[in-house]
Amino acid sequence: MSGIVFFRTADRERVADFYRDRLGFEVWLEQDAGCTILRHDDLKLGFCDAASASDVDTDGIVTLYYDTRADVDEKYSDLSDVAVEAPRENDDYDIYQFFAEDPEGRTLEVQTFLHDLPE
Repeated sequence: MSGIVFFRTADRERVADFYRDRLGFEVWLEQDAGCTILRHDDLKLGFCDAASASDVDTDGIVTLYYDTRADVDEKYSDLSDVAVEAPRENDDYDIYQFFAEDPEGRTLEVQTFLHDLPE
């Protein structure tokens, strides 16, 4: 099974540009009805035009995970202007992470797991 997480957006082009230019997503599908679906590895995010700015979806957290701490640090360097905090260890989940925000205020989490993952 595959899946897509959709968000309503008031500025689809700017938001899609952010995810492409700053996070390495690529356009997977452009829909004439006002949706852009982006893909990065096995994550797909859809951004669809909202009727108004008050209809924008900003709840939830978009989490991007990388293989190493160095990868997280590199992404922090790229996103420091939109980061909420510097990378840190989170002992509760055994991860190394930081949080940032996209142009409409959605929470982004960038992390690496500090333990082995299932295959």
